[in-house]
Amino acid sequence: MQLSTWWLWKKMNTEALSAYLRIHLSLKRSLDNKTMMNDRVCKIIRVLQKIIEKFIFLTKSSNWAKDFWNQSCFEVVMKSERLQIIWKTQDTLEAWNEYLKHNDHKNKIIRQTKYAHFRSQMHELSEVLKSIWRFAKWVRIESQLSKKLSQFSSLKRSDIDHMTTTFEKKIKILRRKFFFLSFQVNVNDIAKSFIFLTVSFNSCITEDEVKQTIRWVKADKALSASNISNKALQASLAELISVLMSLFNACIIHKYHLKQFKKTQTIVLHKLKKSNYINSKTYWLIALFNIMSKVLKSIMIKRLSDIVETHHMLSNA
Repeated sequence: MQLSTWWLWKKMNTEALSAYLRIHLSLKRSLDNKTMMNDRVCKIIRVLQKIIEKFIFLTKSSNWAKDFWNQSCFEVVMKSERLQIIWKTQDTLEAWNEYLKHNDHKNKIIRQTKYAHFRSQMHELSEVLKSIWRFAKWVRIESQLSKKLSQFSSLKRSDIDHMTTTFEKKIKILRRKFFFLSFQVNVNDIAKSFIFLTVSFNSCITEDEVKQTIRWVKADKALSASNISNKALQASLAELISVLMSLFNACIIHKYHLKQFKKTQTIVLHKLKKSNYINSKTYWLIALFNIMSKVLKSIMIKRLSDIVETHHMLSNA
């Protein structure tokens, strides 16, 4: 069984991380063209990936994790560890006896919890006769086998289409379903049009805007292909703030959206509580963007919202 893994951001070495960023992110050259801008964002991505690999610990769920484990088991184990520390610190007979007494109590609680969990599972199986035989077959044959990877179900575009089983054909169906060709909209029949007045505002992105946005964006958003979360930006904010500010301002000055910001990782998800997942309508897609592009997008959305509200550009309807 493959165990889930996650990063331990709370245990990172903040001083070493800051020192590494000061050395490798001393980017003082101005961004005069699109090539330099794209090279700069690629350099930032590489440095952030390096600090995640170098300074953030990776952990995974324990091989000993069991289904029966609950809060009572956790509490008695933690108390046993505290008493063991007290005994090693004080080195007295009273502390030793207290530790041994609670250790026996801990084993008893875990044994009782495990037995109660086993009985509840057997009771659920015994409610349906077929489940007993299914369980016995699984123990005899399949319990020793390695877990199979989940497979994408056969797919068809509509009820009248033929079923597709190959991976390439399934991709084509999803592409036609979700990435249809764009078309021009005829607006000649619109009776009225509105011409907004030109408004003036400060085009330069400030340091406070970048700070507030990075702190506002959720830290545990799904990762894109670059594998950089907002926690990486928050952890390195002091050293990264000036670099991001110059990059974002260069995007505005040159009116250019960076290549790395256009790259997305598209994930196919199935809709819940459907009878079957043969029809392509039972699926939906999410696009994962680079976290820095999300920050820039949030800044621009906030600015546009403020301009629209300040100059009353929306009708009351």
